[in-house]
Amino acid sequence: MLRRVTKGVIEPVRGWAFPDKALTLTTSATEKVKKGTNIVFYQWGLLIFVVGFLLGRAMILSEITPFVLPFVAAIYVLKRDKLGIAALAVFAGAMTHLLESSWFVLASLFIFIIYQKVVEKFNDNMTKVIPFTVFFTSLSARIILTFFMQGQITSYDWMMAGVEASLSFILTMIFLQSVPLITAKRSQQPLKNEEIVCLIILLASVMTGTIGWMIYDLTVEHILARYLVLLFAFVAGAAIGSTVGVVTGLILSLASVASLYQMSLLAFAGLLGGLLKEGRKIGVSIGLLIGTLLIGLYGEGSEHVLVTVMESGVAIAVFLLTPSSWISKLARYIPGTVEHSKEQQQYLRKIRDVTAGRVEQFSHLFQTLSNSFSSTSTNVDVDDVEKEVDYFLSNVTEKTCQACFKKDRCWVNNFNKTYESMFKIMKEVEQNGEIKDPIFKAEWKNYCVKHEKVIHVVRHELGQFQANQKLKKQVLESRKLVADQLLGVSRVMNDFAKEIQREKEAHYLQEEQILEALRSVGLEVGHIDIFHLEQGNVEIEMSIANDGGHGQCEKVVAPMLSDILGETIIIKNEERGFYPNGYSHVSFGSAKKYVVETGVATVAKGGAYVSGDSYSTIELGSGKYAIAISDGMGNGERAHLESNETLQLLQKVLQSGIEETVAIKSVNSVLSLRTTDEIFSTLDLAMIDLQDANAKFLKIGSIPSFIKRGSTVTKIEASNLPMGIIQEFDVDVVSEQMKAGDLLIMMSDGIFDAPKHVENKEMWMKRIISEVLSEDPQEVADIILERVIRNEGSIEDDMTIVVAKVKRNMPKWAAIPIYKPKKVEKKKAQ
Repeated sequence: MLRRVTKGVIEPVRGWAFPDKALTLTTSATEKVKKGTNIVFYQWGLLIFVVGFLLGRAMILSEITPFVLPFVAAIYVLKRDKLGIAALAVFAGAMTHLLESSWFVLASLFIFIIYQKVVEKFNDNMTKVIPFTVFFTSLSARIILTFFMQGQITSYDWMMAGVEASLSFILTMIFLQSVPLITAKRSQQPLKNEEIVCLIILLASVMTGTIGWMIYDLTVEHILARYLVLLFAFVAGAAIGSTVGVVTGLILSLASVASLYQMSLLAFAGLLGGLLKEGRKIGVSIGLLIGTLLIGLYGEGSEHVLVTVMESGVAIAVFLLTPSSWISKLARYIPGTVEHSKEQQQYLRKIRDVTAGRVEQFSHLFQTLSNSFSSTSTNVDVDDVEKEVDYFLSNVTEKTCQACFKKDRCWVNNFNKTYESMFKIMKEVEQNGEIKDPIFKAEWKNYCVKHEKVIHVVRHELGQFQANQKLKKQVLESRKLVADQLLGVSRVMNDFAKEIQREKEAHYLQEEQILEALRSVGLEVGHIDIFHLEQGNVEIEMSIANDGGHGQCEKVVAPMLSDILGETIIIKNEERGFYPNGYSHVSFGSAKKYVVETGVATVAKGGAYVSGDSYSTIELGSGKYAIAISDGMGNGERAHLESNETLQLLQKVLQSGIEETVAIKSVNSVLSLRTTDEIFSTLDLAMIDLQDANAKFLKIGSIPSFIKRGSTVTKIEASNLPMGIIQEFDVDVVSEQMKAGDLLIMMSDGIFDAPKHVENKEMWMKRIISEVLSEDPQEVADIILERVIRNEGSIEDDMTIVVAKVKRNMPKWAAIPIYKPKKVEKKKAQ
């Protein structure tokens, strides 16, 4: 096919679209054939007729027919509109076999309809009652038919009639499960093991109807039985293949005692074929040939082995000609197959994509709402400001100039001068409360006959004007805050949607390497699942034998993984006895490069029990460590509740994944709108990244914090009003790169403002911190608090100090270099 290349894009040349059209026509024709086949087989009932015809011919021990009534009863319950087709099919099948069988089928159908109509008047649950109806129908029909043909009924006749009725009873329950599998289009649900066995019994029963059919010297039922074994051994493996062989061979041997050896042949062929399924169709076929040669020589001897091998050859030929699409379609319904796993994964992927799509829709909704709020809260138009000034001056004019006799002179003849003068009065009053320019004041007195009244009205109206302006500004600020909050929620939901859509990457090679390494040292490991191998974001789960609480995973497995992966791995979670075999479920992950050790010292005002200060240390799931101190207004229980609620709100918002500044603004808006009481609280927040030790400080009305590095003490300060005072404020974020060994000292104002006689409190606090020789955070907090209290001699306010030490993460157990092959490949986190 001719093509041309333009700028790297391959485009079909004009006039060469015929093959695509031909492909479309072929596809359309194929779809029409499939649709027509489905209509003929399923809607018209051709498949039911074929199955019924063969079951009408099927016999056991050459004299009993237990398949007819169960099939008709199953059709009566499941597809009553096809009952006539089923009855005609079984009667036609019986007519082609034995005349006696046709009379039995006719009598059975007649008696079944009578019994069933009577039973339905007393019981509506046909599924439970139908097997008993079949049992009595079969027994009655056989006894009546035997009596009319022989004139008497012997004990042997009673025994055979009972056997036939019992088999019909059992087959009815089997056919109720298996008939829908072949007479209706199957949904995507997998088959249960019981359904598979019932299906095999039905198919084997149908094959029994082919007994006596010959193609030259080859027996049709043998070919079909071996083809069935080949098909299921290839699709489902050795277990299902041998099961199909046993069930099929058993039913065929009941139909013909001479075929008893077929059960061994089919079972052995199913087992070998399933074991050799990795060799695809050829491997399964070789398994059948080996079974045929071994069992064929044993069953019929060398005289008939050639015929047996030829029957297997025909079955293999049909099997090799079976389209792969048919086999894949069957495999989707068999649990444990690759196709079934793909079908399940596709279903789960669809559910996951639907869920992620809904989350993304909510994310877009919140983003749209955020844009709508932010668009109205952005730039204030200059024309709007001029209009507001015009409205203001109009109100003043209406109350002063409307009834003035010089109105026309001022506003008609000298409009510009009058407007500029009143605008200047407005600015003078707004800035100074009165007109301080004596020249302008004298000019205005000479110009306006109501100069005092105008100034008075301007002063009065200006208060309302400023109140309206302030209200509009607050509305705009509130809109901006809501826009930021909605945008934060949108980002969190968008990240969550991406997390849902992120599939588990295939790490089969790495899993095998790790499994081999762990088992090589004698560890009993069940399975390993690798979810992530990014640098610093490793996630591994495995099942491992319970060690009786000796810490095997922490002391051996995690160090081995650390050596294999080239970074420190620790245990995230361990659930002992999680699996039925007693194995434990263990989750491993990357250790953070840094850890934070904290110490806290706190005391209430006057030594009371309840302090108005609250503190919190939170390790967030995003690899950050948050330290927060909140000081409620005043002292006592109410101040404690205020500060504690501030921290609780902040903790919940931070754990949801919202950015720190948006989180603080959200908490502030809640506090400012929650109550009319003037109760405020400060917030001192430090966010430390455990991967690079970078710290962000957000201080809302709080006093400075200090970082001690060796003998150097650095102050961290930002200026913001306490939370809850105003609804909108800009959060100053101060960043500082910390190092291993640094001490972060955060405190409430009760400590920093404690020394009343000290003028430079910053230098005083730095000196106290530098004089502390200890590196232990708890000791540092205790020493500083004790120094402050001893220096003042009393506790005049609530005091809280939190000291955090940044340390390099040094796990208790080092890596164990026992893994000899090449290291497992990883990729850096994006």
